Formats: sequence, C-alpha cells, structure tokens
Amino acid sequence: MNSIKTTPVTMSNAQNTVKKIVIIGGGFAGINLAEQVAKNKNYQVILLDKNNYNYFPPLLYQVATSFLDASDISYPFRKMFRNKRISYRMAEVLKIDPASQTVHLANEELTYDYLVFASGARINFFGMDNVQKNAIPMKTIDDALRMRNSLLQTMEQAAMTKDLAERRKLLTIVVAGGGPTGVEIAGMLAEMKKNIFLKDYPELKGTLGGIYIVDGGKNLLGPMSDKTHQEAYKVLSDLGVKIKLNTYVKDYDKNTVTLSTGETIEAKTLIWAAGITANTFEGIPESSLGTGRRMITDEFNKVTGFDNIYAIGDASIQITDERYPKGHPQLAQVAIQQGRNLAKNFIALQHGKPLTAFNYFDKGDMAIIGRNKAVVDLFKNKLHIGGIMALFMWLFIHLISLVNYRNKLKTLYNWATAYLSKDQSLRMIFRS
Repeated sequence: MNSIKTTPVTMSNAQNTVKKIVIIGGGFAGINLAEQVAKNKNYQVILLDKNNYNYFPPLLYQVATSFLDASDISYPFRKMFRNKRISYRMAEVLKIDPASQTVHLANEELTYDYLVFASGARINFFGMDNVQKNAIPMKTIDDALRMRNSLLQTMEQAAMTKDLAERRKLLTIVVAGGGPTGVEIAGMLAEMKKNIFLKDYPELKGTLGGIYIVDGGKNLLGPMSDKTHQEAYKVLSDLGVKIKLNTYVKDYDKNTVTLSTGETIEAKTLIWAAGITANTFEGIPESSLGTGRRMITDEFNKVTGFDNIYAIGDASIQITDERYPKGHPQLAQVAIQQGRNLAKNFIALQHGKPLTAFNYFDKGDMAIIGRNKAVVDLFKNKLHIGGIMALFMWLFIHLISLVNYRNKLKTLYNWATAYLSKDQSLRMIFRS
C-alpha cells in the first residue's frame, strides 16, 4: 500500500475570511464533503443538485422490482441539512465560467472561491440510438420507478393476450451488463418468477418467458474473485437465468435484442446496466477530461489546469496512484473516501497545514444474487465469503449505509417481510 503523501502549505495560504465552496452533486461524494467541511466556520457551503433528495443507488434495483419503496432509499436534502451550515439549491448547472469563478444556473448565477464537481455519472449507451430510446436504464430513482411500472404493465398485457408467441415475448427480459447491478436485477427477477408471478398471474401458467443476462466479459462480476465468478454463474443458472458471456448487445428495436454474435432474442424488455460515463459541463475543456469523460485530477483531487476546481467520486479520474494506473473504480467507497479527504484538506488549507494525498482503502466488494445467496470478496479478493454469512454481511452494510434511522427501519421491515413471505405488497402502478 502506498504511504500517505502530504504537501506543505504555507501560512500565507491560510485565510481567515469566509470562503465559498460550491459543490455540484449530492451523491456519496458531495454529501460526505459538504457535511464534513461545513463543520468549519471559515467556509460557506452551497450544494447543488437537480433532485431535491439524496438516494442510495445500490438499492435502486429493489425499488425497480417492487421490494422497496422509493422513499425507503431516499431523503430530502433540506431536511438532511437542517441545523447544518449547508445551503441547498435545486438546480441544474448550465455552464461554468472559470475566469469569473461563476456557476450559471437556469435562474441564478453563483460565484465561488472553490468549485467541486461531485456530479457523478450517467448511463453510457455507447452510441446506440435505438438502445438509448427503447431500453430501460438503471441509474436514478426515476429509472427505477419507470422499470417497476413497465414490468407490471407488461405482466398485465401478457395476462390479457391470447397470442402465445406475443405472450412469450412480453415475458422475456434481457439484462445487459454482468456487474453487481445486472446480476442483482437478474437474480431478483428470477426469484420473482419462481415465487411470485404465477401467484399473481395464474393465467400465465406454462408460458413464462426467459430471463437473460448478457455481458461482454468472460465472467459475471468481472473485478471480483474466481470463486465469486463461479458462484454467481451457478446461482443464476440454478435460478433459470440464461447467461451469455463474451457477448454484448448491438441493437434493440423494442421487440428484438440483437447480440454481437448475430443471435437475436425476442423480448419486450431490455434493462440496461452495461456502463456509465461521467457528466460533463460547458466551461471545462477537453484537455481536462480523461477516460470515461472523467475530469483528470492530481492526488489532491484538483482538476488539471485549474487552481480552485476539484472533482471527486465518479466525476474524477486520478492516475497518480500507482495501484490504480487507470483510475480508481467508480464505486461508493471511493466517492465517500474522496469526499472526506477533500474536506480534511480544505480545513487544513485554512489552518496552513499540509494537504494529504488521497489514498484509497479498498474495503472489498459484494453482491447479492438470490434470496439466500450473496458473495463478498475482502482484502483485494484474497478472502471470499459466500452463502448465508455473505448475505447477512450484505444486508448489514447496505442497511447502515442509508442516511437516517427512518430509512433503516423501513428498509429492514420490508426486507424481513419479503424474506419471510417470499413476497412483497408494493406492486402497484402509479402514474404521474
């Protein structure tokens, strides 16, 4: 492991006047930075986000499959920031003017002393227009609610149609992407097919379609251990999921999924969990962008070419760490740790103390595959844990990561109900 590097800061850098930090994005990175740095009275913190709530992305798929309510994994910023020295704006950034240190919003312009991009990422459709238009992405609360409604509406259509070929197409689901999101969605859908669908839709007996998962790599959950690869493959296969590796989606016209092998799958639902690309902003030049459109930063998360602009989390690619020459993984733990490290550096700057280079501590990876199955890899894949112990570890880590006790209790209740009954009562179609 690299030793933690520091850089000296002279007392002339430290300022007694209040400095304004504008943070773009209220995800893992932005929240951790805002809450830590706001404890220092020398900073005024303004957080911008186009949503009025923070949410927990690792559990989006459970909202999408009706096992959790959207409110279980989200919480309003204004309530979160009560009695804290953080201002919030519900706004979308139009452009940045680094020369005047101004952020342009639709109805307002904000000046800053320091600007931090914690702006996350969006779905990458790799230039496939038909897929972008017709597939269901899995990145936001809106995506999860759209998927939930779409799946339920499709089931209702299948129950009504007398055309068996059309019914089979309606009931066939293709999941693109074999990372944690794709594997967890496929496993949840397979469990629902096994335990729920025929109870709710007895008309469908004997005609349920297939569930496919497609990934361009040679293994599911690629970055994890070989034991995890094998266990994920076996569990999903035993649940009836059809797995296609070394294969990717080339096209989708709302009826037919075309694969890179030339094979086609007749399906009315394609769920897209196959990749992300960073959000970009006018005013940040191409020379400051790296792989995945992430902003290139130094070891202190300062963006290349700027003295007072920073990027953390999915918005940042930091290639100064010899252990991660292609940048750190776009995971929640990286975002959390970078947000906290940058907060410490802002406070150190005010006191004329040395800055600390970001040093990622890998706490491991995990994924839940089925009702009783999960996989956990610790110590850079040196220790693999599976089965019921991994399941409890997964449940505990995700539960404590929710932002408040209300969300924790609601989620725990819904999980317990779903586990004991093999069912859930959230399968309603709500239209806005």
